[in-house]
Amino acid sequence: MAAGYRAEDDYDYLFKVVLIGDSGVGKSNLLSRFTRNEFSLESKSTIGVEFATRSLQVDGKVVKAQIWDTAGQERYRAITSAYYRGAVGALLVYDVTRHSTFENVERWLKELRDHTDPNIVVMLVGNKSDLRHLVAVQTDEGKAFAERESLYFMETSALESTNVENAFAEVLTQIYRIVSKRAVEAGEDAASGPGKGEKINIKDDVSAVKKGGCCSS
Repeated sequence: MAAGYRAEDDYDYLFKVVLIGDSGVGKSNLLSRFTRNEFSLESKSTIGVEFATRSLQVDGKVVKAQIWDTAGQERYRAITSAYYRGAVGALLVYDVTRHSTFENVERWLKELRDHTDPNIVVMLVGNKSDLRHLVAVQTDEGKAFAERESLYFMETSALESTNVENAFAEVLTQIYRIVSKRAVEAGEDAASGPGKGEKINIKDDVSAVKKGGCCSS
């Protein structure tokens, strides 16, 4: 067994993160780029929920992300409360070349907040930043909405792999910091953390985290 190898189930925290946004904005490719470093130019929607996992090191801890993708449900507006249940992070994705997908972000955010803890860590993601000549949503427009709604913000390109890692890592890091801060405030050793596979409820803990306009491309 190679040095530094960790088994698939060897992690300290498990966080559920959901991908939401209009159909065709690139959610599935963000997921596949982050978890498998793959990208497909053939855009196809699957019916049913898909999810993939990937582990990252955060402050010396292994954080395993279980990332859920709507997999085509969004075009039927059939996303159920089960999809959101237990989520502690979300990437709210729009396509920088299609202004209508940005206009719908507000509706997605409302749905997310209706179904999750109000303090969920949310990253607004303007995807397809590689299509610079087709940009319909300016960076400042996305950033202004994120600041107004206290969201993190980043522009990404799943095609070119730009900021995909950074977007997911930022969300997971902020969730981890909230959880470990809560553990310290509760007088526990943060290292003891939750048991393996235990879902984290971050209620009332995100307020301490400074948000808004955190990042740009």
